[in-house]
Amino acid sequence: MKGKQTRTLLLINPLNRRRIGLAQNRDSIYPPMALGIIAALTPPHWKVELIDENFETFSFREADLVGITALTATINRAYEIAAIFREKNIPTIIGGIHASMLPEEASQYADCVVKGEAESIWGNLIADFESGRLKPFYEGKLLSLENSPMPRIDLYNPGYAFGTVQTTRGCPMACDFCSVHTFNGNCYRTRPIDEVLRDIEAIPQENIYFIDDNLVGHNKKMADRAVTLFKEMVARGYTKKWWCSTSLNVAEHEEVLEWAARSGCQMMFLGIESEDIDQLKASNKKVNVRIGVDHFDGVFEKLNKYGIAALGAFIYGLETDTPDKMQARTDFILNSRIDAIQATLLTPLPGTVLFNRYLKAGRIHYNNYPKDWERYHYAEVVFDPMLMSREVLDREVRKNWEQLYDIRQLKRRMITSLKNTRNPTAAIWSLTNNIQLRNLVFENTAEVFDLQSFLNSNFGIDKLSGINANGQQEDE
Repeated sequence: MKGKQTRTLLLINPLNRRRIGLAQNRDSIYPPMALGIIAALTPPHWKVELIDENFETFSFREADLVGITALTATINRAYEIAAIFREKNIPTIIGGIHASMLPEEASQYADCVVKGEAESIWGNLIADFESGRLKPFYEGKLLSLENSPMPRIDLYNPGYAFGTVQTTRGCPMACDFCSVHTFNGNCYRTRPIDEVLRDIEAIPQENIYFIDDNLVGHNKKMADRAVTLFKEMVARGYTKKWWCSTSLNVAEHEEVLEWAARSGCQMMFLGIESEDIDQLKASNKKVNVRIGVDHFDGVFEKLNKYGIAALGAFIYGLETDTPDKMQARTDFILNSRIDAIQATLLTPLPGTVLFNRYLKAGRIHYNNYPKDWERYHYAEVVFDPMLMSREVLDREVRKNWEQLYDIRQLKRRMITSLKNTRNPTAAIWSLTNNIQLRNLVFENTAEVFDLQSFLNSNFGIDKLSGINANGQQEDE
């Protein structure tokens, strides 16, 4: 019997052409896992290719079907690329979180829009295309994560410093500036531990980022699951170093921290947002409110005790922010034990409670869509603040960034991190993150110094023997 015709699926990971803020390159150190999973689910008689604009500028190539994923800050580039293929009558699909939140908008620029997680519908979509019946919309369901395919990591550019692994999806929290619970569901769906370990073993990089929105979770069951994973990583002799996102309650589970450190954890990302309890309540940061602002520094100290650096995320431009309140936030950060700092502007993204509230109130300033989406990169004021003008907020947040990301301050913080964690790799990762984030918020115009020279001149090569400037162990 004659086999099926070989066809080509071209997957594209677009880049924000303005390269500003967190859209600039913060995510570019991680491979496009969603496209890797789609590639793995594509039937074997299809040839799958990937264009990743983190490493190569898009240029047209022939394909039978094109799939593009995009965030809000990269959606205009996705639309631009889609137009090139549509002009040549090549069917184009757009998916990802932005298209999922605004499918009607995306449908104006693509032949097909995938809303939500694509795994549940991809097989049907391919079958529909092959029979000439591609639909304009497909809506994915929230499936069990058991038997999830391993992403086609062979398609990723080898230049990525970090490999990525996902162990859960979903989040029961509903922070008003976040759309994760809308896209991935409001409860945790977990993958079998053995499948997670399979993926870890396949990753060629020595550094891993667990891309879960919260690897440890908000209850004992999830914490126990994390411990099981970490213990198995140790039992199998894994030597990879890793970091993850979690929440402040991680400090309540010392067994988690112990086994995280033993299994290679160097840093944990924590969504702090503010030191103002009323602002935390208004943003629906329930865990942070329960922990209490007075105990935040104790959380950072607990992580440091186990040799883990704390990367704290803070938001400027919250509803009741004033210049004085933002300065108080900066003072809190500078006086804290936090190792790495992500300080960004409040950005109302589509699909969030915040966006809907501001849109209804007429407070979205940059609303010439889709063009203005390229401004939604966390480093530009896109809304009208309540207690000051946009111009004042922009000026004041830049004053605070200058304090937070002052090179001398970052050097001192790195030295403090080394003392607190007693872990050179964690301290170097913290400094590297601080320098990257400094460059992002200042649009890559900030002074950059040579990391290795700084390490050598401040510590001496003998004190950091076996550690390179990327925080990786070198062979003896």
